Amino acid sequence: MSRDNIAKLKKDVAPYAKTNTRASIIQTINTLLPLFLLWYVAYLSLSVSYFLTIPILIVTAGFVVRTFIICHDCCHQSFFNNRKANAILGTITGILTLVPYEQWKNSHNTHHASSGNLDKRGIGDMWILTVEEYLAAPIWKKIAYRVYRNPFVMLVVGPIAVFLIDYRFNARKAKLKERMNTYITNLSIIALYAGLIALIGWQAFLLIQGPILLISGMLGIWLFYVQHQFEETYFENDHEWSYVKAAVEGSSFYKLPKILQWITGNIGYHHVHHLSPRVPNYNLEKAHHATPPLQKATTITIKESFKSLSYRLWDEEAKSFISFKQLKQYIKRLEKTNVIKLKNTEIERLKKVN
Repeated sequence: MSRDNIAKLKKDVAPYAKTNTRASIIQTINTLLPLFLLWYVAYLSLSVSYFLTIPILIVTAGFVVRTFIICHDCCHQSFFNNRKANAILGTITGILTLVPYEQWKNSHNTHHASSGNLDKRGIGDMWILTVEEYLAAPIWKKIAYRVYRNPFVMLVVGPIAVFLIDYRFNARKAKLKERMNTYITNLSIIALYAGLIALIGWQAFLLIQGPILLISGMLGIWLFYVQHQFEETYFENDHEWSYVKAAVEGSSFYKLPKILQWITGNIGYHHVHHLSPRVPNYNLEKAHHATPPLQKATTITIKESFKSLSYRLWDEEAKSFISFKQLKQYIKRLEKTNVIKLKNTEIERLKKVN
């Protein structure tokens, strides 16, 4: 992509990178109000049947994801024009979704600044090894990586580990502002949960909040995973890495049914979001349709997205993800090539001797 094309692409998207305060307020209301009402209805349904409660919890979890999208936009300063307003609402929605606003803002901004850069992995993204790195890794690291990339661990254990444990602690190098925000978030979560337990009892609380957190966490991790982990995504070393290419080629357009698109705050238009994080979620679809080059981004349907569960390692040579099964075939080809090389070397040596 030439510099002229990059400049034009950014110019075309710029009109959509503007906050609409009215739209933001409406989204806050139509997200948080249903979330609270659904939580209360789920509690009332316990007295009827837990089979009635379960579908209500699933819908409620969807609104938790939508609540997180608001927090996400606040982190990018795209929900309100005022930085303090973003911080306040971001912290509140962060408490509701168990995400410390300042901590996540900093790590996620790092993710945006280095997504697809092989030399800058490790902060705000998922653990990805290249084929060469995996083959050269010690056995303990290979086992750890296989466990980490296991779908059950990633989607069931992952939400518990990340949202309940990991986000409760600050990084060693975290600044005072980030540390204080994490402490405030943690204390607010404790106070909120303690109040709910005092009102309805710990059994009812766990029956409601437990599944909501697990389901919403699974959905959140899945969305983040699938929108960067597709077969021919974008990865380059630092000297060849391009921010725009990483956005357009390294982030997918996850095409969802309208109701799921709404509940996930249009985050399926991830390529638009990575190109311009200042575009609020309610403008992402508009920017996509108004910018033809963005419509060429890799489109993934729900059915197609499940293929990504088999993607494990990045093959730098083929520029694509491969599965562990494909790795075995890769190793066999490598061994065969080495045998041929050894035979040719031996033949050349014998020729010289004779």
